[in-house]
Amino acid sequence: MSSSLKSDRLGPYRIEDEVAQGGMATVFRGVHEQTGRAVAIKVPHPGEERHFRRELEILRRLDHPGVVKVLDNRECGRLCMVMEWAEGRSLRRILTDAGALDPEAAVRIVLPVCDALEYIHGRGVAHRDLKPENIVVDAQGRIKVLDFGVATCGAFFMPDAPRQATGTPDYISPEQVLGKRGDARSDIYALGVMLYEMLTGTVPFSGANALAVMNDRLRNAPTPPRELNPAIPVELDKAVCRALERDPKRRYASVRHLAWALGAPRRPQLLESRARRVLSYVALGMIPGTIFALLLYAASRQ
Repeated sequence: MSSSLKSDRLGPYRIEDEVAQGGMATVFRGVHEQTGRAVAIKVPHPGEERHFRRELEILRRLDHPGVVKVLDNRECGRLCMVMEWAEGRSLRRILTDAGALDPEAAVRIVLPVCDALEYIHGRGVAHRDLKPENIVVDAQGRIKVLDFGVATCGAFFMPDAPRQATGTPDYISPEQVLGKRGDARSDIYALGVMLYEMLTGTVPFSGANALAVMNDRLRNAPTPPRELNPAIPVELDKAVCRALERDPKRRYASVRHLAWALGAPRRPQLLESRARRVLSYVALGMIPGTIFALLLYAASRQ
């Protein structure tokens, strides 16, 4: 049993196994003794309670099928996070087993991740630590985004340590390397890194150690994925490269724009809204001409 949990019981849950351990918390698989429901129980390490509470409050605000759901933890008797158990394999396991995926399979995984990210971004949340370990894919291809331990939300602002890079070296955005807070565009960058890895079997930047990996993205542009795998369609190659732009302003304006570039259908209501805007601009543009024509007509009648 991990030092962060001294018993094989936590409230109504029987602890079955430790499944993950990070810098701020340990995750266990538990089973509710009465209902038999499997859950994930996250327990903070000593000294990490403040950040842990932020993650808990952020997840309580989210309700989307692609985001891990927090359950009631009031019976546990200590600070912890009880979550639904996400069935399936992590994207890391999928990549370890299969290596590079074919482009269609990669896009099928990424599009629902885009949908989940669009939801959280729309609520002011940035994940800031997207990586294959934090994406679970079930047998039907449905995904869950996990681990909001370093996520930010305007409603629960907590500054990072000054000039400290927050994230995982292989997937961190250039602005996070430079110690900036990161935002939704940082998630787009990390998703671009994951898509690059899914298509080529390797991450776009390398180095002898974590610092070298992070600095590589500040100095060099990635090798276009199509150069490593000619089977990648040209448009998909362009989409990945744009998501990996060093300057956040040169990336996609939103994760929805990335999804469109990957072939997601545009929502009818958005198209209708855009059409209405165009028609309103045309109508506004016609007003001066209409007024001028009426004035000419009135003058001719005098």
